[in-house]
Amino acid sequence: MDRVDAVVIGAGVVGLAVARALALAPCFRGGQVLVLEAADAIGTGTSSRNSEVIHAGIYYPQGSLKARLCVQGRQQLYAYCAERGVAHRRCGKLIVATDEAQTAQLEAIARKAAANGVDDLQRLSAEQARALESALQCTAALLSPQTGIIDSHAFMLALQGDFENAGGIVALHGALARADCGPQGITLHMADGSVLHSPVVVNAAGLSAPDLALRFEGMPAGLVPRAHYAKGNYFTLAGRAPFSRLIYPVPEAAGLGVHLTLDLAGQAKFGPDVQWVDSPADLQVDPRRGDAFYAEVRRYWPCLPDGALQPGYAGIRPKISGPKEPAADFMILGPAEHGVPGLVHLLGIESPGLTSSLALADEVVARLQA
Repeated sequence: MDRVDAVVIGAGVVGLAVARALALAPCFRGGQVLVLEAADAIGTGTSSRNSEVIHAGIYYPQGSLKARLCVQGRQQLYAYCAERGVAHRRCGKLIVATDEAQTAQLEAIARKAAANGVDDLQRLSAEQARALESALQCTAALLSPQTGIIDSHAFMLALQGDFENAGGIVALHGALARADCGPQGITLHMADGSVLHSPVVVNAAGLSAPDLALRFEGMPAGLVPRAHYAKGNYFTLAGRAPFSRLIYPVPEAAGLGVHLTLDLAGQAKFGPDVQWVDSPADLQVDPRRGDAFYAEVRRYWPCLPDGALQPGYAGIRPKISGPKEPAADFMILGPAEHGVPGLVHLLGIESPGLTSSLALADEVVARLQA
């Protein structure tokens, strides 16, 4: 049986950020930190199927982990990208109201943002918004100058580089079968028959995290929430977008609405919508869903041409709240919650998980040291 000082399960953006933070933490420096990834490459799950947006921290309930870690993580992420040369752009976004009822909702959004420490939102009239984006139709808008976009794969490669430079190892094809929690640490039984022992294990397996948490014998199963899968479909725009900023409608219940985002090359995509599915493997985009996209997008961009949207890709939000339920906060189950020393489960790490990743990593290290 091999022994290591810490194991992180999952090599998505959050898992790599956590592994890097552990490898660089004084209490682990010089020890052996291992990342186990079931797939054949890093970042092939939710981390590769999102909008690549750096969120400001606007929408989340005051005092929530999402609010605190998004604001903290956004600041860390911009600094990290500048230091490491990770491609990104602080392009800003407009949250737009398309009728008078939504105009009133903008005020509530601005108040929530201020409570979270996002105090630079700018209230715009329809005329002021169109002065920034001439193709836009709205009754009013909020400008978020701190919202941006990032090359998420380059970010993950930078995290992996830091981790490996600190002596860490990423083990691909490393699927976990089960684990035993005992007073002397945690024993991991791998799908290939190998066995690992470590005093510290962090479950950052994204969509698989709740299922994986239930495989830890000695961990109270009643604390683990049920996994729900909210599929988000994206459609890409044929041709050049007439916008230089991200355009978001007033949020809907399970997501942020069918919004327009840009990649670093200026290519526009629309989405994600919300489609509850039974399996995280359901990643095909149904072209027929494009009909609803046209209707939603034309509320703020009426000149969207017929035939301009093409099926793009889909991602699955790793939710721990289901349809018609209030959106759940990030769930961090550590020793203080379940009583197992050295074990942390990261559950329901959906958006703004990318933005929050560096702050989430610091939070995990702090809880392990508490």
